[in-house]
Amino acid sequence: MSETNGSDLALQTKVLHEADQFNETHAVAAPIWQTSTFSVAAPADLTALGKATHPSQFYTRYGNPTHKQVEVTLASLEGGEAALLSGSGMGAIYAAIATVVQSGDHIVAQSSHYAGTAKLIRDYLPRWGISNTFVDQTSTEAFAEALRPNTRLIYVESPSNPLLKLTDLQAVAELAKKHGAITIIDNTFATPVNQQPLKLGIDVVVHSATKYLGGHHDLTAGAIVSTRAFIEEVWEFTLVCGSILSPFDGWLLQRGLKTLGLRVECQNRNALALAQFLERHPKVARVNYPGLESHPQHALARRQMSGYTGMMSIDLKGDFADVERFISSLKLAKCAVSLGGIETVVAHVAAMWGHQHSAEQRRAAGIGDGLVRISVGAENEKDLLSDFAQALEK
Repeated sequence: MSETNGSDLALQTKVLHEADQFNETHAVAAPIWQTSTFSVAAPADLTALGKATHPSQFYTRYGNPTHKQVEVTLASLEGGEAALLSGSGMGAIYAAIATVVQSGDHIVAQSSHYAGTAKLIRDYLPRWGISNTFVDQTSTEAFAEALRPNTRLIYVESPSNPLLKLTDLQAVAELAKKHGAITIIDNTFATPVNQQPLKLGIDVVVHSATKYLGGHHDLTAGAIVSTRAFIEEVWEFTLVCGSILSPFDGWLLQRGLKTLGLRVECQNRNALALAQFLERHPKVARVNYPGLESHPQHALARRQMSGYTGMMSIDLKGDFADVERFISSLKLAKCAVSLGGIETVVAHVAAMWGHQHSAEQRRAAGIGDGLVRISVGAENEKDLLSDFAQALEK
């Protein structure tokens, strides 16, 4: 749960230099601390480390110098006091939620969430006496009406996966504070390049660092950013839930972060160009992208985001087979789950989320058979548009 030094550097400078002081060598590329445990000079040192909070040189489940450098960088990017890494995005989400709620508490969440998150809140937490209400995230009034005396947590995701709906973060944060509830946001789609929820009043930010933060489809990781006190609580929980990131994946994440600003800026541009192209195409029924003026929450996007992300989804005209044919015809864009990497990937949402959602739950969440999620990469814009054009013709 390493802390930011509060520097005023620009984002792309931060990702390159925020953690320099924690590189204990003279190597320009910090080395990997690829070890599970650390030796001590005397037994008394071991006793002290065993009582310490998040020591970086004791046992890697407790912390690791490689992780410390990444956590300092992430805390600074999100404007938080401290950060903590986990072995996956769901590991971070589960740890953050479990730190907040207990039996008898109530959660207000959105109708549109990442499938794993929805399943956790809908199916698993009620086993432990934690109730839930799912609401339309586009309505602050819906959040207010769902509050109960025992509401402990409001969990949001904006833009949401896969429909790119937005939540008015400042309004929901103010609502929660008046009620005495905690707010957690999944900021994976936006990234700290495009949106900084803590500055809007949100209490806790979680990421699937597998996605944009890593950026190269070569690691699995999660991250939590908040106050120092909250991160200390989460760290205590992760010691027993065991969602720990390996040192090597931590090193890959630090390397990926070094190009975060450059990658996301390019992906933002490509996504807007592709969204505008697809919106005009006769075989596309709808484009879900907050950067389009036609998006019903475009004004909110302009108010709380500095960029519109590389994520979008489209509803194709046609049936299940037509969608499969379109995806199979793409030459540059790969058909794959996950998102946020430097290569463009697409996924048929109805097929991808079959394990987490039944057909009825899918339809209730607004996910039809024709929905395709697109994670726009950093290819040449002209080449990318040409690839989608030829696939749509088929």
